[in-house]
Amino acid sequence: MTEPLPGRTCPVGYRYGVQALAAPAALRVDTLWVAGGLYGNLFALERLLELYRREPGPKALVFNGDFHWFDIDADDFARVNGSVLEHCATRGNVETELASPARGAGCGCGYPDWVGDDDVARSNRIIERLRETARRLPEATAALAALPMHLVAQVGPERVGVVHGDADSLAGWGFSQELLARADGARAALEACARARVRVFASSHSCLPVLQRLGGGCAIINNGAAGMPNFAGTRFGVATRISTRPGARALYRARAGQLTLEAVALEYDAQAWQRAFLAHWPPGSDAHRSYYERIVHGPRYAPQQALRPLEMAA
Repeated sequence: MTEPLPGRTCPVGYRYGVQALAAPAALRVDTLWVAGGLYGNLFALERLLELYRREPGPKALVFNGDFHWFDIDADDFARVNGSVLEHCATRGNVETELASPARGAGCGCGYPDWVGDDDVARSNRIIERLRETARRLPEATAALAALPMHLVAQVGPERVGVVHGDADSLAGWGFSQELLARADGARAALEACARARVRVFASSHSCLPVLQRLGGGCAIINNGAAGMPNFAGTRFGVATRISTRPGARALYRARAGQLTLEAVALEYDAQAWQRAFLAHWPPGSDAHRSYYERIVHGPRYAPQQALRPLEMAA
């Protein structure tokens, strides 16, 4: 039997199970910002922190994984690490594979079959480049190893589960826009909310955003990528804002229980980011072949595809 390509499997150590999310809340705030998929973009990080600083009242910012990826320069890596760890953070597959590589896991992405083998292979080579950087910063790597895989926040009267992948696994794709578009995927997500006793799950990992109400007042919000464009013809990242009150900058929003869930644009300096990216990932490099078209033009995806207010699991 052929062994699966590294990058497609989900290591056993990534699996925590939905019951782990039924734990007591680690945070109690009125407003929660969540940013996954920063991917080492310091310009997006700067914009995110600027917007977060303006947020009034009791608040927290959680980086829910894959804040490293393109930052193979040691100074950039250290700056990302230092800034992220001033706030709450959970590790994604990237940080996990930097801190404690699993045999045969490759990048640890757990890619589904709709992602091509060439993309998977390039991701495996990208993580190897990034590991070379991480080995030069052992204190930073140790800090990554100590991060949790998930957390629960009490936002006003509601519980919010913050994960990188889905309710069961660090690299699960159950909260991807592709699976949530299916009736069985939406039903599974609703069941996960009930078992974890959360009103909302906030995730990232699958790299395209979705905000979907599930029935029973529950919802999934996936910010896609904070450090890359998420929609065709755009050059901004997306962060998640969950609050007891609406904000002023939402791309789109929905209600879940007593919470407002919002996608917020991170309008970073796109030209500066392109120059920084090309300095380390020139044409022909693995990251350039996989990501540069998206960085310049955005993916073939639209905001109306991301916002799904109908209760599809009802």
